[in-house]
Formats: sequence, C-alpha cells, structure tokens
Amino acid sequence: MYVHDIIIRAASSSSSSFWGLDVKDPTKVNATRVGIKDRSMLLPTIRTIPVKPMMVMINHKKTLPKPVSDLDLGRMVNDGLVFRQNIYIRSYEVGPDQTTSIETIMNHLQETALNHLKTIGILQDGFGSTPEMCKKNLIWVMTKMQLVVDRSPAWGDVVQVDTWKAASGKNGMRCNWMFRDSKTGAVLIRASSIWVMMNKETRRLFKFPCEVRAELEQYFLDTPPVVKQDTIKWSKQDENIVDHVRNGLTPRWSDLDINQHVNNVKYIGWILESVPVTIMENYELTSMTLEYCRECRKDNVVQSRTFVIGTDNGEIANRDHVDCEHLLQLEVGGGSGDRIMKGRSRWRSKYAEK
Repeated sequence: MYVHDIIIRAASSSSSSFWGLDVKDPTKVNATRVGIKDRSMLLPTIRTIPVKPMMVMINHKKTLPKPVSDLDLGRMVNDGLVFRQNIYIRSYEVGPDQTTSIETIMNHLQETALNHLKTIGILQDGFGSTPEMCKKNLIWVMTKMQLVVDRSPAWGDVVQVDTWKAASGKNGMRCNWMFRDSKTGAVLIRASSIWVMMNKETRRLFKFPCEVRAELEQYFLDTPPVVKQDTIKWSKQDENIVDHVRNGLTPRWSDLDINQHVNNVKYIGWILESVPVTIMENYELTSMTLEYCRECRKDNVVQSRTFVIGTDNGEIANRDHVDCEHLLQLEVGGGSGDRIMKGRSRWRSKYAEK
C-alpha cells in the first residue's frame, strides 16, 4: 500500500499566497532584475514516503484460556433446598502460586449464601436480612466459621458451589458449603458457619423470633455439619509456642460492610498479617476454625497475634504440617473482653506428598 504524494501549490495567480499571506515577487536583487516563473517555489512541498503494510504474526498453536460466556446466577436443586452456582476463578483472586487466597474463598462463601436467600425470595435488606428481621431491626452476625481445604482452586478453574441452611440450636442458623471441581466432581473445600441475630441499634444479640423462624425453616435442610465441630481450646503457653505480633492494624473505609462494621472476611487478612513469611512461602492452608467474639468498628485499632505450635528453638520445624493459633484483639486494653476473634489453623507443606 502506498500513500499518494501530496503537493501544495498556489490556488491562483494573484499576489496572495495559499496561506493567506501577501507575497510579492522580488524585482531586483543587487540591481539585477530577477523573476520567479513558478510561484510554487515559494510554497513548501510535502511528500510522504511509501509505507509497507505491517504483518502481525499470530502463533495459532498457543492455547488461550476459554472465556466464560454466560453469567451463572445459580439455581435451586435437591427439591429446592440446596442452592447451586458455578463460579469462575479470576486472575485477581489468586496469589503468587496461582491458587485462590483464603480471602477469595471466604468472599465466595458469603456471596453464594446471600444469592441463596435472594433466589428463594426472602432477602430484604442488609446481609441476608429477611422481611421480618427488617421489621424488628435485626441483622445477621457470624459467630463461628470452620473450613477444610483439600485442594485450592486455581486460576481459570470453574468451581461448583452447593450451599444450604439448617437450624443451629434455638437461636442460630447454620450455613453449609461444598466446593467441587465442575469437571471431575472432586470435593475441593468444605465449610460450615453459625450465624445469630443482633439488634442493629443496640448492637446486642437477639433471640431467634418465631416470625423469622417461620420464614426460614421451610428452606432448612436437616443434615449434619459438613465439617466436624471443633471447639477451640488454647494450648498451654510454653517455650515451644512462639508469638508473632503485628500492631497498629486499622480498618479502611472499604473494609466496612452495609451493617456498619468490619466485614468478617477482613479478619482473615489481619490474621495473615502476623503469620510468619516462612509459613506463607512453604506451606498451604488445609483447615481453619474461627470464633468471632465481638464486632470491630471503623475507629478501632487492632493487634494480630499468631502462635506457632511445635517449633525447634524458635525456628519453624521442617515438618509435613504446622499448627497455629490466632488472636485478634483491640490494642487498647488487651484483656479477654477486648478479643475480636480467636482461631486455629493447620498448614500443609507444599512439597509434601499428597
């Protein structure tokens, strides 16, 4: 392909140039008469060089990831008692090893649980509040979360998530989740949580009203928890328990949810702030139990502490797994009444045979 030459010439033989300037022919130079026969000599000539078409070479042998064309909003299965949704693991949801972070897993737990309530038509306001809860100014708060990770989903995986709800004692509701590989059906993650109600104004826990139970119990699936219940008992403090501390953690505006407190997923990030880098680099999370003691508000300053169990003279032992205990508490005070959350986690070596 060639671009035609462009030549700018005078539009007429008048003394006015193409540019609108009054250009007069010189009559004498050093007393010698001169003349300009071609007025185009006064004007610039613009020429372009030939441009050859550029060839873009595409490697057709390279396999590109298949895009997800349809947005899966989920559906009800098992006689309308289980909500099922396929989720696609995005690039911004994975860590340095290209597998999902624990925060990503927690976000998907929360999202699918809310989509469940939305699909059955009882999601009114807030995080899962039903119409009767809104009338009584009640919101849900999590008191416990347990999860077991058999394999973390990787970037590009499509994961099938099943979630269902059940009663938990007189005043609680249990949410269960099962993550499966959409291709093989293999179980990837199991999780179970307990939720209770709190008054939005007084910030105090509230008994399960009969009106709310009537809304929900028709959708309860009476099954055992998918994760064996674990009550956290602190290990006896001795020289084999190393304390790692991170101070001065403060909530950002984006950490608050619509219930005006720090979202429970953020607590996971704060826990990881005090986990030794050696564990993060060489181990992967296999299980975690979290107990939420009180809510955290936007003006609180938080301390994160991780206790590594079973070290060798303060160094993390070269073992197949590592156990940790975690504590989040307010920096001011530091007593048992200032605990925000306590937890336990187990980490498996990335290099151990599975």
